[in-house]
Amino acid sequence: MNDVGSSEANDQRKATGSRYRSMHKSELEALAVSAISEHRSLLAADEAVYEEWTRASADPSVSSAVLKNLQDEYIARQKKSEAQQEELSDIIDALGYVPDVPSDGDE
Repeated sequence: MNDVGSSEANDQRKATGSRYRSMHKSELEALAVSAISEHRSLLAADEAVYEEWTRASADPSVSSAVLKNLQDEYIARQKKSEAQQEELSDIIDALGYVPDVPSDGDE
């Protein structure tokens, strides 16, 4: 069952996707490469926060307040990554393919 917020989010995604469809392929490809690079950076940062949270959880000397802060930061990062991934998906859908993006070590 979809709630009103979900319906509004879908309408917003359709509008955003339409905006990308009106762009030239060269612009879309550059945007996709940039969004993929950003997504990779977000994932790496998310992983670092998760690892810190995991290490802190195993350390009995770490206060519950610090653990809560790490957990909250990780959850906030996951939400940001999810929103960025949806935007990336819209860009790739409009482009029609996933462009080649060099890995961080290849740049």
